[in-house]
Amino acid sequence: MKKIVKYSSLAALGLVAAGVLAACSGGDKKDTATSEAASGKKEIIVATNASPKPFNYEENGELTGYEIEVVRAIFKDSDKYDVKFEKTEWSGVFAGLDSDRYQMAVNNISYTKERAAKYLYAAPTAKNPNVLVVKKDDDSIKSLDDIGGKSTEVVQGTTSAKQLEDYNKQHADNPTVLNYTKADFQQIMSRLSDGQFDYKIFDKIGVETVIKNQGLDNLKVIELPSDQQPYVYPLLAKGQDELKSFVDKRIQELYKDGTLEKLSKQFFGDTYLPAEADIK
Repeated sequence: MKKIVKYSSLAALGLVAAGVLAACSGGDKKDTATSEAASGKKEIIVATNASPKPFNYEENGELTGYEIEVVRAIFKDSDKYDVKFEKTEWSGVFAGLDSDRYQMAVNNISYTKERAAKYLYAAPTAKNPNVLVVKKDDDSIKSLDDIGGKSTEVVQGTTSAKQLEDYNKQHADNPTVLNYTKADFQQIMSRLSDGQFDYKIFDKIGVETVIKNQGLDNLKVIELPSDQQPYVYPLLAKGQDELKSFVDKRIQELYKDGTLEKLSKQFFGDTYLPAEADIK
């Protein structure tokens, strides 16, 4: 059984206290039913794989990061919902949404048509453009036009993996070399710095954070053009329309009252927010 890290709204603590012992003795579904019966609230389980930093990560055994704290702010003082987080693998995030184990997920998730057909996108919470990362002494890669025949590492099912798989379909005569891995982003960036492959496509905030924190001073960042807004979204399971309406409204409120800007500066060091007109 996966370890579940629980964070309930403070307003519910007095109500659930009487049911804690009984809830702890059963399985996941019994826990949920007991908790909801005691508090009168619906339990929302939010999936994350606690990566990449600073969006989602663990510190001293506790989940934190920009998206984690945004979710906490969304459900703070709610009289209808209790929120809990569950850490899982990247593939488990989507499998859990499909099986209704999770009602919501935050994992630096960008927009794709394929995901939009299967899940509900909430309003965006951050702006995070894609960048191309190469070694500073490598002048052979300056844009996506130069990646044919070059190698990279990708995690299957991610946006960057899909982007490069599509690239290879369009450039079958000179495809880029995709090495699939289950390593986390920090490990991938270290291997790029060591010269084990040629480039990496990822989001700007994650890249700049890892370069700074790991001292990867031999890497350079090239921002890529995009035909769509490079936003980050909470993702919800199909059928969670009522929850989506609640989350969207709260994100709009958190944008207007300055909470999103405060959290962005705290975790990103600057303001990386969507345009207000796109938060709907």
